[in-house]
Amino acid sequence: MPTTTIAGHEVEVNEEGFLTKPDQWTEDLAPELAKLIGLELTDAHWQLIRFLREDYKAQGETATLRRASTQSGVPVKELFVLFPKKPAKKMAYVSGLPKPKGCV
Repeated sequence: MPTTTIAGHEVEVNEEGFLTKPDQWTEDLAPELAKLIGLELTDAHWQLIRFLREDYKAQGETATLRRASTQSGVPVKELFVLFPKKPAKKMAYVSGLPKPKGCV
């Protein structure tokens, strides 16, 4: 796997730039990952990032958009506002998690 340096951390990534080892993620990586896709993180973003990280630990896979919405209590429309165009993919990317299944 290729490696890259983000926020001073050397991390392994796949061809799309997703971290391949979620345990390499730290909270100081999230703002840098967000900048790479044109986002600036707010408290609402952090709520979802922390939810996704905890859910990944419990479920062993990245939550789909529907699961993220129903389990976090954030409406799907709001997810599209926070992470425009491809919210599930962008949430996973910033959270240092694999792209959700079914995501193109």
